[in-house]
Amino acid sequence: MDKIIKTERLEIKPFQDIDQKMMIELLTNEEIKRSFMIPDFQTEEDVINMFKKIQGFSHSDNRFERGIYLNHQLIGFVNDVEIHDSVIELGYVIHPDFHNKGYATEMLKAVIKELFSKGFNQIVTGAFDDNLASINVMLKCGMSKISKEDDINYHGVSHHCHYYAIFKE
Repeated sequence: MDKIIKTERLEIKPFQDIDQKMMIELLTNEEIKRSFMIPDFQTEEDVINMFKKIQGFSHSDNRFERGIYLNHQLIGFVNDVEIHDSVIELGYVIHPDFHNKGYATEMLKAVIKELFSKGFNQIVTGAFDDNLASINVMLKCGMSKISKEDDINYHGVSHHCHYYAIFKE
C-alpha cells in the first residue's frame, strides 16, 4: 500500500517522531473523545506508548494507520478498525480547530480511492447517531447506510452507532 497519499491540500502518511506532541493532543482532546472511542489514559507514559504503537502500525504493511497533514502539520488521523478479507472498516479524526473546512471529506475520498486500488472491495465506517458531521462526510464520499448497527457503551453512556459503506464498482 502506498505510504503517502497526496490530495489538493493534504498529505496522508505514516507518523514520525516529531508528531508525538500533536498526536497526544488528538488522543486526549475531550471534544474528540465525545465521538471517537479513545481509551482514558492514566499517565502521560500510557499515551506516549499508545502513540508509539500507532506510529509502528503506520509503517506496517498489514495495517492502515496514517496521519492527516495540512502544510506539514498533523491535524488528524485515519485508521483501520477491522480488516477482513477484502473489507476494511475505518475510523478517522480531525482536530476540532480544523472542522468544517472539508478536510475529512477530502481525506476520506482519497483513502477510499487508494484502498480500492489496493484490492479492497468494500470500505465501512461508523458513527454515533448524533455525529451528524461525520455522517455527512460519509454521504459526501458516496457511502450509503447499511443494515449493521450497534449499541456501544462508551464512557458510561450508551451510543447508537450506524454504519455506512461503499463498494468497489
